[in-house]
Amino acid sequence: MLQRGLNWAAATLVGVFGFVWTGVVMFATVETSAWTWIGQVSFGAFLTCWALYKASLLVRRAKPGFVPRHRRVRAGRATAP
Repeated sequence: MLQRGLNWAAATLVGVFGFVWTGVVMFATVETSAWTWIGQVSFGAFLTCWALYKASLLVRRAKPGFVPRHRRVRAGRATAP
């Protein structure tokens, strides 16, 4: 349960950071070259898309994983000599 909450926190943090990064690059940096601006915006878009992808994975229903079973001693065998 804790790991799932931390996964949500990480995806949210990265998504917000990518969104803010794009906003800062688009509106605060005026005197930069076009290539720098394109690179920074694509980096922010990459972070935001990664966070959306991870959130979509977290929303999906979890597949049932391996369920460990206890070892059982069979009736015909002795456990200790």
